[in-house]
Amino acid sequence: MTHQDNPKNQSSATAGSESSSPLEDIGNQVEKLAAKTADSIRRVIDKALASRNTVLTIRVNDECNQKLNMLVEAGLFRSRSESAAFLIQEGIKSQRSLFDKIASKLKKIDQIREELKEIVNQEISSRDQK
Repeated sequence: MTHQDNPKNQSSATAGSESSSPLEDIGNQVEKLAAKTADSIRRVIDKALASRNTVLTIRVNDECNQKLNMLVEAGLFRSRSESAAFLIQEGIKSQRSLFDKIASKLKKIDQIREELKEIVNQEISSRDQK
């Protein structure tokens, strides 16, 4: 009796061709999830980078430069500029409440400046009338 003639070997060979092992299924699912995640990340990155229209020149320390290079080497970005722009945007998003507070205070500061201008103009006008 050959290896293939053995009913035990035939059933395992048939089972292997009809369905994959649980480990292969998990591997396939992980691979599909990784592909979907990569696509999702690419869409977010493309969206974030699409609206860039201001050029900044910045200095970063060695650690930041290494991290930016890592993102480029990993293929997530085409340049350090793209990776820096993405990280800046994500940092701003994560600190949205802080920026809301800052915006509120700046609005109050602008109002106070306008009030001061009015006070000075009124004082100058009242002196000119005397």
